[in-house]
Amino acid sequence: MDRVREVIVPEGLDGARLDKALVELVPGASRAKVRKAIEAGGVRVGGRIRAKGEIVRAGDALSFEDVDLVSQEVPPLPEPEAKLDVLFESKDVIVVNKPAGQPCAPLRASETGTLANALIGHYPELAGVGYGPREPGLVHRLDTDTSGLVVVARNHDSFSNLKEALFAERIHKTYLLVCEGEGLADTGEVSFPIANHPKDSRRVLACVHPRDVMRNAPRPAHTRWMVEARNGRWALVRARAPRALRHQIRVHFAALEHPLAGDTLYGGPAELPRQALHAASVALPGSFEVASVLPEDMQALFDRGT
Repeated sequence: MDRVREVIVPEGLDGARLDKALVELVPGASRAKVRKAIEAGGVRVGGRIRAKGEIVRAGDALSFEDVDLVSQEVPPLPEPEAKLDVLFESKDVIVVNKPAGQPCAPLRASETGTLANALIGHYPELAGVGYGPREPGLVHRLDTDTSGLVVVARNHDSFSNLKEALFAERIHKTYLLVCEGEGLADTGEVSFPIANHPKDSRRVLACVHPRDVMRNAPRPAHTRWMVEARNGRWALVRARAPRALRHQIRVHFAALEHPLAGDTLYGGPAELPRQALHAASVALPGSFEVASVLPEDMQALFDRGT
């Protein structure tokens, strides 16, 4: 008989969907296997079967069978010759600077050219560390077309500690973005909760209206910003998002009617071949503090002013 396991939802995942919470909490869990297990009734919340979109709360007990969730995926193909821009390294942590256009992890076993391929090529000990085999050591991810800093754990203890710090919002991250500046306040905050888009899996939905909240079971999301400079048409903005849900900054600025330059998915002007978003700094007090300069393409766009 398969071993039944139980995990407790931490404060950092309060309000998360059941399927998302399990992927975060169970090392090696496959998103597809989690969904199938929930649909088959193999996952219980407080002893009761729940749907994958149900919201879980801090302290909820999630029980399941190991075999239902653990992925049989293989690690990425190592690419020891691949370029890897390491900005910080200790015995427990690596912080790398990912270029725009590079996926964080492969979708298929044969895929190469991702950050994960480079990481496993340069640091073979990362195999088996992280959320699953395809994501060696990755504590968080960036969209393919977002550039900037990614934190990588070098061992299991470090991964556990960094994941806990991320959920508890003790890892401080800032992002630089370029958007149209007219009408944008010098400082501000937006707290529209975010849900999966009901009609387009490529996008998320900022639940601006109360009816959106009732229909879509969104997660809380908070983004603060400060304009660092203005030049003609553009504003260079520093944004802070403690947990940074998928597409959070992109959809929040779109909801403010200031979509990012290049972010055509959310209505942004097509001035770049990618969204003008860069993960510019990351810090864990007492452990590391790393900054990355604005990429050339974003700097050139801002300097042009038109």
